[in-house]
Amino acid sequence: MITRKLTLVVMLLVSMFAKAQNNVKLPFYELPEYPESYTAGTVAGRMVESLGFRYYWATEGLTEVDLVYKPNNDVRSTSETIDHIYNLSLVVVNATLNKPNSKNDVEMTFEEQRIQTLLNLQEAANILNASDDISQYKIIFGTNEIPFWNEINGPIADAIWHCGQIASFRRSSGNPINPKVDQFNGKVKP
Repeated sequence: MITRKLTLVVMLLVSMFAKAQNNVKLPFYELPEYPESYTAGTVAGRMVESLGFRYYWATEGLTEVDLVYKPNNDVRSTSETIDHIYNLSLVVVNATLNKPNSKNDVEMTFEEQRIQTLLNLQEAANILNASDDISQYKIIFGTNEIPFWNEINGPIADAIWHCGQIASFRRSSGNPINPKVDQFNGKVKP
């Protein structure tokens, strides 16, 4: 409980600071330089960093019109998709912290949720990049421990999928992603 409260305080401070400073960059504005060696940890970490980069730009500059957009009544709105990605980011970071997953009842604004999602992904990527053995990280639901393999094809791949969905939805609602974003290189063109 204290950890969740501390996380919320930090998140709110980051949010207030980001609003006060126009040039503050949240995690994943650009991808960090890649590691010199390939290990299971650095590859998994890069996957999470790539997710963070795509999420950053899929959600950067969304408007209220974008957030409520959905192509039809059979799909989630952009806002509902962002909620889902936030919950997936919790599963990703909890696995790297070896923490069980629990129901999330914290109410947040879009901007607070965006910041916390990026922070979750950064924490997970940092842990993975420093790890020699990623098999120690399990997705924990109650008494079930699920291997890291499911982290890759489950929440990480699912969240990447949904970032593309947000990108498509925002284009449909008239607010496409910044054309200077270079997804291949993980940079923003000048």
